[in-house]
Amino acid sequence: MITDKIKELEATKAKVAALEESIASQLDKELSELPTKYGFESAQAFIKAVSAATGGRKKKRGGKAAKSEGGKRRKRAKITDEIRAELKNLAEAGKSGSEIAAALGISLPSVQNIKKALGLVKSRG
Repeated sequence: MITDKIKELEATKAKVAALEESIASQLDKELSELPTKYGFESAQAFIKAVSAATGGRKKKRGGKAAKSEGGKRRKRAKITDEIRAELKNLAEAGKSGSEIAAALGISLPSVQNIKKALGLVKSRG
């Protein structure tokens, strides 16, 4: 009957809840023992050592962790007249903004801004 299955389900849910509680308790205990296991006098000293070993957290504006190739910030592109001229030639040759950005080593927003300044984009409206 369905009532038997409901009772079995409730019993299983109770077992799962008990197991989750047991795991959480054991995890807390093991985590609290980590500093002494590795020879640190306090949790704060352990946390400081772990942070130093992993390079800490570097944050950018907006609270997001900084990520880039090799851990270095990207240099700001210098937009020269030569880059503008080459961009114009590539745009007139039918290249996409992404292709132009990759070819010139500048960002896609920079490509769009230069195209707008050169009058190569259609106005909205």
